Amino acid sequence: MEILTTSGFRRKFKKLGKEIKTAAIERELLFRDNPFDPKLKTHKLHGKYRRYWAFSVTNTYRIMFDFITEHSVAFIDIDTHDLYRD
Repeated sequence: MEILTTSGFRRKFKKLGKEIKTAAIERELLFRDNPFDPKLKTHKLHGKYRRYWAFSVTNTYRIMFDFITEHSVAFIDIDTHDLYRD
């Protein structure tokens, strides 16, 4: 699975604490093998974000992404549940 990242995702990722970064990297490895691994809790978003999906990094943090092709995705954002709000 090819993973592209937006500049906004990279900027937010750099600001995260070490523990969250480590968890995100571990989850990314799971995601590469199976985007719908039950541990990720992958789910489709609704409302204005309905074109996107998200998966859990921790109980608090999520990664928002978009399927580009069958074998590539773009990581759009990483944040707490606040990422779903304006």
